[in-house]
Amino acid sequence: MAKCATVFPLFGDNVSSFRLIISTWSGELSEVSAYRPNETRGASRVAGQFGLLWKRLTTTRTDEDRLQRQLLDYAEVGQRLFWQRQMIFGVALLLAGVYYSLPLAVLNLVMVVVSEAYDFRVFQNISKAKDHGQKPGQRHFWSVVIGTIISSGAISFFAIWISILQGQGSHFMPMFFLFAAGVFAAMNNHHLLCILALRLAIYGVTFFAIPIRDVVLTGADLGSELWVQLFTSVFVAYFIIDCSRIFLSMYRTNMERLIELEVQNKKIEAALAAKSAFLSTMSHELRTPLTSISASLDLALSGNLGKVDEAPKRVLEIAQRNSKTLKSLIDEVLDLQKASAGKLQLQCHTTDLVALVQEAVDVNQPYAGRFGCVIQFVRPAEPIYASVDVQRITQALSNMLSNAAKFSPAESEIEVSIMMRQDMALIEVRDQGEGLDEARKDEVFEPFTQLDSGDGRKAGGTGLGLSITKQIIEAHDGRIDYYRGPVRGTVFAMTLPVQGKAAAA
Repeated sequence: MAKCATVFPLFGDNVSSFRLIISTWSGELSEVSAYRPNETRGASRVAGQFGLLWKRLTTTRTDEDRLQRQLLDYAEVGQRLFWQRQMIFGVALLLAGVYYSLPLAVLNLVMVVVSEAYDFRVFQNISKAKDHGQKPGQRHFWSVVIGTIISSGAISFFAIWISILQGQGSHFMPMFFLFAAGVFAAMNNHHLLCILALRLAIYGVTFFAIPIRDVVLTGADLGSELWVQLFTSVFVAYFIIDCSRIFLSMYRTNMERLIELEVQNKKIEAALAAKSAFLSTMSHELRTPLTSISASLDLALSGNLGKVDEAPKRVLEIAQRNSKTLKSLIDEVLDLQKASAGKLQLQCHTTDLVALVQEAVDVNQPYAGRFGCVIQFVRPAEPIYASVDVQRITQALSNMLSNAAKFSPAESEIEVSIMMRQDMALIEVRDQGEGLDEARKDEVFEPFTQLDSGDGRKAGGTGLGLSITKQIIEAHDGRIDYYRGPVRGTVFAMTLPVQGKAAAA
């Protein structure tokens, strides 16, 4: 695998850089250099997790895996066709008992019952092995071989004793049932080539034995009808073999495609798991040095270590802002990983959403002011109660408000409203920007997607805010969407289930 390096620049220009360089070779992290070179234990844990997950990407199926798949398919088809086989056997033995010999029909019935009971048990064992997390293997394969010999032997015995009772001449009934059994095997027993070949071989021997016996016993010349029957048997046998080849080829093609899809799916799952584990672990490991850096910067700027001159103070303030930005980025990455893994935990309590929105507006008002915008909240007279995680909903509202500020022109208003819509609370954030294309909804809520304001400006940020917001809202059984304003701008709307006024009591 090609050597690669990932670099995270953490501070602005003219400031001491905090850089984390991760070099990988053959799925293992080989070097981690950071602001504090001796802090490498976290990187070792990353190397271990990342290396183990990467090994899963090279996993391939063996012949044993292929046999397991074929046995499972064979057992599934066998169980599904159980009653169809019983109906066929019942009709055939009924005709044989009425028109030829009842005792032999009963004897054949016993053979069929034994065969079907054995096959049923084998199919159950194969299915149970799968249900209990075990893998069917050679033991089950040889059980299938024995069952094939018993069942095909019972059918051949049926054809032989009827042909003997019929005497020399046409043997339509036994030959037809052998032909039908061969076609049935070609259609439903093609999962295992050796099993199909064994069954067709037993049928084939019987299929040729019946007309050959007539030719031998009668000493018929080449122009006799008995020879025509023998030659026709050869043609019919070829037809059955060709049908078997076609069904076998179709099954193998489909199985190869299925296996390829499963392998690719496992590789994708392993890659996603490796990425998630890597990002999560590295984000946690970055917290420790970042906390020390932030604390040191805060202490230096507080003046407790002595007076700071204006020039170094500006540099320290840049570093402080970027450290906060990095902390926000780490928190967003961790939130995204939790949400993607379904581990986003909520601490829900009955809350007045009107007061919650008001608080979010007040908190984000200074941020909007940096863009020359003002947030106006159209506050309803009545409270609206819902069971929500206050911290998470506040986070979602802050993401929506910050995006609105980024995409609104200076000296414009951002309008926030909340109202009841049937049994849901509808919260809308309306900006005065150029407006987002409604055809890009899938892209807008994708992680790491940077939104274009429509006038050539690119908003700052990581592109994680709206993706995390969507995960938070959906975790509350709500929904988030957006649409273009009637004249300009974009309206982001979130809905949350409410509890009604009585919940306040």
